[in-house]
Amino acid sequence: MFDRLEKLIGSFNLDKIKKTKVLVIGLGGVGGHAVLSLVRSGIEDITIVDYDVVDISNFNRQVVGFRNNIGKKKTIVLKEMIKDINPNCKVEVLDLFLDSDNIESVIDDTFDYVVDACDTVKTKKAIIKTCLSKDIKLISSMGTGNKFDPTKLEITDIRKTTNDPLARIIRKFIKDEKINKKLPVVSSVELPVKVEGVVASNSFVPASAGLLITSYIIRDIIK
Repeated sequence: MFDRLEKLIGSFNLDKIKKTKVLVIGLGGVGGHAVLSLVRSGIEDITIVDYDVVDISNFNRQVVGFRNNIGKKKTIVLKEMIKDINPNCKVEVLDLFLDSDNIESVIDDTFDYVVDACDTVKTKKAIIKTCLSKDIKLISSMGTGNKFDPTKLEITDIRKTTNDPLARIIRKFIKDEKINKKLPVVSSVELPVKVEGVVASNSFVPASAGLLITSYIIRDIIK
């Protein structure tokens, strides 16, 4: 199934990808697309973390958004999708809400990469602090809500982000904690669209952020 990828990167690099272990935290619009594209890119050892169920409000942006999935756990649905793509992929499911009480038991040095695609600021901070303290490679997704132009997304260090309300919070956290290490993030330079009520979203900005995350990891593995 990886014949065409192998022609692009070679068998040695494909083997490196297959042996890489990835943890993805948050299976929403960004995380779900990152998971499936990682698996389609040769990752064969992946752990997925989420506590939520599929809801009709997810349909416009999430890979799990199908009517026959409503009410099912996102982790279970994603595992089935992964296995349908590549039965050889090892998938560990953690159906939980990650926080400071359980994060040490989840994020350990067996992981080569951690993808932070969660929405909760407190959890995001805990993930960042844990990964940086343990020297585990991390890429963190900033805000994709209220954004409309996927071409404005970029991979950069958190300190270089602009026009991203979530990134502003994380920049302050990095400064306050006196963290000097680089933190690669996916962030949009687009000014947020002003909307009232819930955070607005679409199918293409979160998906593009997820694909950028996969691109970052795969390119880093074979560089």
